[in-house]
Amino acid sequence: MNPIRHSQDKKISPSKQQNNSKHANMSNGMNKSINDRSTSYRAAITGCGSFVPDKILTNEDLAKMVDTTDEWITTRTGIKVRHITTGSETTAYLATEAAKKALAKANLDPAELELIIVATITPEMVFPSTASFVQRSLHAKKAWVFDLCAACSGFVYGLSIVQQFLESGRFKNALVIGAETLTKITDWTDRTSCILFGDGAGAVVLERQNTGRGILYSTMSSDGERWEALNCQAYGSRYPADKKLDDPKKIYMQIKGREVYQQAIRRIVEAVTECLHVCDLGLDDIKMMISHQMNGRIIESAARRLKLPDEKVFINIAEYGNTSAASVPIAFDGCVKQGKIKQGDIVIFVAFGAGLTWGASVIQL
Repeated sequence: MNPIRHSQDKKISPSKQQNNSKHANMSNGMNKSINDRSTSYRAAITGCGSFVPDKILTNEDLAKMVDTTDEWITTRTGIKVRHITTGSETTAYLATEAAKKALAKANLDPAELELIIVATITPEMVFPSTASFVQRSLHAKKAWVFDLCAACSGFVYGLSIVQQFLESGRFKNALVIGAETLTKITDWTDRTSCILFGDGAGAVVLERQNTGRGILYSTMSSDGERWEALNCQAYGSRYPADKKLDDPKKIYMQIKGREVYQQAIRRIVEAVTECLHVCDLGLDDIKMMISHQMNGRIIESAARRLKLPDEKVFINIAEYGNTSAASVPIAFDGCVKQGKIKQGDIVIFVAFGAGLTWGASVIQL
């Protein structure tokens, strides 16, 4: 494996510099070429953890609820089971349990935490933030906390935000959590969507280091013109609680499957390609691509277009379903536990979700 060169040592030919500018136009303003980001610090992942409810819902269980079969669900999504919260298990509870595991792995006292970000579209309540409840449960009184709402891309967005704070020297550490209780906003009469979602949380601790390991590059993008492809419209200011809904199903997630499928593959391929190009990496340099687990077929199709072999693509959707912002950190924790990646390896996190939103991060562990 070729070592990652520090940004201040990196030489890019004029043709590649021109190509980098082209890629930068695809993304938002924080996506500077690593050529232009001389920094003595990186945001390194020092601990990870995940937590899911004990209760599971199998494909056979769903076949008793709606017109579907295990074979139909498996062939179209890759999902076999998903974890379901009980009444007492809230988003903040799942987030806190995952956070405790990540902090223990990092050997970091919660009292020393400086920043907590919770990525979620199923918050504890309208306000205060879910992160506030996590802070309270962890007794992390020193931390600045907030929620991030970018749907399935939320966790990767959170990593990019933390990257800026740690690289600049503003903070020494941060906790990023993806946590969802999607089954609480699932229409259990819709056989095309209720088969997809599960509940869970994953977390990582990031610390400021000058060892060269950490987040090497991040790219984030969005397209608000396509908001209708994935949405849950009530209850917000457009459809407040005191206004009768013209369609009572607006309280549930709504998905345009074909559009999501096409856009997800396209954007995942674009984001990963940009990461490889800007970081001057080849497929041999990448140990693993860890994607948001939205649909097994989407991940496999994107991997084929990227020419990534199966052993470099981690998929665990069969055991968890689509857990939105929680899926990348849950998958990362699983990948670590299975011994598929280790310190020094280079991985790519990539996600796509409602907004539309998408993004990716290249990380040297």
